[in-house]
Amino acid sequence: METAYSLAFIQNLNWTEVVVILIVFILLFGAKKLPELARGVGKSIKEFKKATSTIEEDIRTAMDEEPEVKKPIETPQSTESQEKTPSGS
Repeated sequence: METAYSLAFIQNLNWTEVVVILIVFILLFGAKKLPELARGVGKSIKEFKKATSTIEEDIRTAMDEEPEVKKPIETPQSTESQEKTPSGS
């Protein structure tokens, strides 16, 4: 629940606070770097969503498939049983 409290301040931002934050970003990174940073963040979010949807799809298909019934592995006769048979000596 800590993340819910830590992100709660985002809902209470006024437009003046958003403008101040944007000005700070412009001062820190420069006006030319902001579109580049935004593109990078957008691509990262897109890749993350793609990966999570792929994993969800794999899990759903695995849950929908019927489990394979494995046949018991037949073991060869042990050497002890072969030794017990009469050898004719």
